[in-house]
Amino acid sequence: MHKNSDFMAEKKSDLGNSSTEVTADEIKMKLSRLKAKLKDSKRKKPVTTPKSMPKKSTVKKQAEAKKKEDKKKAEEEELAKKKAEEEAKRTYEEELEEQLTEEQITDFQIHKTDMDKLINHVCEIVATYGNNGIHQSDLWKKLKLTSRDGSRLALKLERMGLITREKILLKGRWTYKLIIVKSPIGTESLEGAPCLVCPIESKCTLDGDISPKTCQFIEDWVLIELKTKKSK
Repeated sequence: MHKNSDFMAEKKSDLGNSSTEVTADEIKMKLSRLKAKLKDSKRKKPVTTPKSMPKKSTVKKQAEAKKKEDKKKAEEEELAKKKAEEEAKRTYEEELEEQLTEEQITDFQIHKTDMDKLINHVCEIVATYGNNGIHQSDLWKKLKLTSRDGSRLALKLERMGLITREKILLKGRWTYKLIIVKSPIGTESLEGAPCLVCPIESKCTLDGDISPKTCQFIEDWVLIELKTKKSK
């Protein structure tokens, strides 16, 4: 206790000996200045008011506008989807029909190929499949034609009214099945016919002694034709 009292006395002595003495008036003056500054800072501070809530009518309009926007977006997406699906269904022949004129299709020729003979041969093959038809890719393989030439030939035959093309989905790809409408009349079947050079053709009748029913020349010719077709 003695030591503490001495310490406090020493501190008081130091304060009393300070060259700068603070009076009560000076303290009041400083407090007054601080109060004035505090009051002034409160006066300058911006007053914030709480944001007003949007009106119900505004909220309703915003909701309706968003609903219309979402509907329009959904419609656009649906149209884009349908367009993509239609593009996926398009075939090479459909693209050709847009690119080529009718004249280019009907006048189509394959270089160094007898088109009449080829057309007859195609119709003969397609006719053997009847109403079931044949996939055009299988037909082009049989004829050793490229897809380009085969597609143009199919369009040509359709324009001629010899075949119809039925669009089908085959192994994930859209293609055509070819179905015969009518076979063209050719002269190949008459080549080598004995009647054309027969010396007694004028005496030949259905009920006479000389008749196509009993003609050995015709029988031999038919047998030769059958053997030729089987060997192909």
